Amino acid sequence: MRQLRYLVALSEARHFRKAAEAMGISQPSLSLQISSFEDLLGVRLVERGRGPVTLTHEGREIAARAALIVDEARGIIDLTASLQTGLAGTIRLGTTPTIGPYLMPFVVERLHARYPDLRLYIREVAPRDLRGELLAGGLDVILTQLPEGGADLMTLPLFREPLLLAMPDDHPLAGKAEVTESDLADLNVLSLGPDYAMHTQIAALCEQHGGMIARDYEGTSLDAIRQMVGMGMGVAFLPRLYARSEIDSRSSNVVVRPFRRSTIMRSIGLVWRKAANAGMYERLSDVIKDAARANLQTGKSPVILD
Repeated sequence: MRQLRYLVALSEARHFRKAAEAMGISQPSLSLQISSFEDLLGVRLVERGRGPVTLTHEGREIAARAALIVDEARGIIDLTASLQTGLAGTIRLGTTPTIGPYLMPFVVERLHARYPDLRLYIREVAPRDLRGELLAGGLDVILTQLPEGGADLMTLPLFREPLLLAMPDDHPLAGKAEVTESDLADLNVLSLGPDYAMHTQIAALCEQHGGMIARDYEGTSLDAIRQMVGMGMGVAFLPRLYARSEIDSRSSNVVVRPFRRSTIMRSIGLVWRKAANAGMYERLSDVIKDAARANLQTGKSPVILD
């Protein structure tokens, strides 16, 4: 198992020194362990030379299998810890840039108070890469917009979050307390690029209600979208989580208006591999729901708990 872990670390780092540091051993010790593993298997795993480490064909195939074995072994350890203490060990959580920065600060505070032995490693990942990294074992669980899933994955819906309509403060709709889907007719709508689940949702809304999605000005982040709205380039759908953090709490020439009866929402959930310990992530989901309920329930723009 030790040699399997070392090979996985080397395949991820592509550098002996960095892999050794990640595993807490010296570089010569790592090199010796890899050589011993090669002797044991009777195949060459690594092409040695200057620069980044390159795995042989056999090395790549074995490293992929090793990652699965290491992941299953880690699952046994995590399962034992969670059965004893509720939630412990290390969880590698991936999240999209449109969710994590605006929700996880509330979650982390509660997790640390409730489960002090838990170590949560949080990484923002481009939406197109989240599922692949989860399936490959680079992440244990992902926090993402639904739908998402597959035969090898488990999905747990957490809450539905309203999308608000953002506009310049001098826009004709800014004088309304609420907007409706019919207000989208003939509006120039700014959106994130196609890699984001929100893009597909917003494009469908525009097609249904007569809005014109500005494909020449697709934003790379919610901040970029907000700034373009402030320059009068169009209106945009912004999640309530983001608006609460970046618009409500600061002076801005951008205002947001809820849709009447909060009819336009996105669904947020946790996704993990079926082989993992479901109880651990169900407990994590309880904390996330608590954070959403306590910090994001706001008047006519509620977060709807599933």
